[in-house]
Amino acid sequence: MSQRDYYEVLGVGRDADESELKKVYRKLAMKYHPDRNAGDAKAEERFKEIKEAYEVLSDSSKRAAYDQFGHAGLNGGMGGAGAQGFSDAFSDIFSDLFGMRGGGRSNVHRGADLRYNLEITLEQAARGTETKIRIPRQEVCDTCHGSGAKPGTSPKTCPTCNGHGQVRMQQGFFSIQQTCSHCHGSGKVVSDPCTDCQGAGRVKRHKTLSVRIPAGVDEGDSIRLTGEGEAGASGGLAGDLYVVIHLASHPVFQREGNHLHCEIPISFTVAALGGEIEVPTLDGHARIKVPTGTQTGKIFRLRSKGITGVRNQSTGDLLCHVAVETPVNLTARQKELLEEFESISQEDGSLHHPRAKSWMEKAREFFTE
Repeated sequence: MSQRDYYEVLGVGRDADESELKKVYRKLAMKYHPDRNAGDAKAEERFKEIKEAYEVLSDSSKRAAYDQFGHAGLNGGMGGAGAQGFSDAFSDIFSDLFGMRGGGRSNVHRGADLRYNLEITLEQAARGTETKIRIPRQEVCDTCHGSGAKPGTSPKTCPTCNGHGQVRMQQGFFSIQQTCSHCHGSGKVVSDPCTDCQGAGRVKRHKTLSVRIPAGVDEGDSIRLTGEGEAGASGGLAGDLYVVIHLASHPVFQREGNHLHCEIPISFTVAALGGEIEVPTLDGHARIKVPTGTQTGKIFRLRSKGITGVRNQSTGDLLCHVAVETPVNLTARQKELLEEFESISQEDGSLHHPRAKSWMEKAREFFTE
């Protein structure tokens, strides 16, 4: 396929050893893999070129022929001993893409995602904030660097499954493939385990993280911290941490989307005669003119006094719900005045209590029917 120099394709020197070739190949193949570049013809062509170069250079006999005669020394042959090296490296790509090693089921898995429930105030949600959280999680063992083996030693290929992680059992005409019971699917065995992690390759620790909360977050929103979950087993990628937002109960406001609601108690005198009252907002205070004859349940809307959403950037309103308050602990004089007021009001109750008159008429009609 490619007539470019294979060393140039992989970006390595002619003295690159097998370990360096494999490392570079994995990195490039991950970058240009078709699954990560859907519909990108150039990336697919580059991936094939990288694959071809590695197939040749990972095979010692083909590499020797290529070093001496160039492309002409290959005669189009791509099979043979180099296939195993290519298969090993290609399976490593699937390890990174899907959290498992090739060659069967494996203990090399992506680390678990974690969830942290964070409670913040309504003010913090509206304006945004930055806070620190402390989480327990599994981290890579510093002593063995995740291998699980004692320093100075390394895991060995499992003699039972020859590193495949699976064994084939023959039962009559049927062949069953099972996870290797010796290595538990990892393909490796640790004969001398690390004393700090007891061979697990991971240890439990607490870590303090800084979390930035954007302005406008709402109940149930989550913030993803990539790679801050638990460490993967045997060198797998780390999981993610999801910080889930919960809003603490507020003494004044209730949130509904980007809108805020609050209840405003007013005296029956202000409700009857009208007046001006002061109401709280997240930014301070505002004044509302109460018209004469205001009833309980009346809603006053203050435009753009709500919360600016984190997604649509639209600002909600503040809705003030009026509750006419009945006075308590009256003095004798206050009772006398109220009784006098009630007596005068009886002379033309329909004029002063239109809602009561309407309700009585509906009740009368109901019982008559």
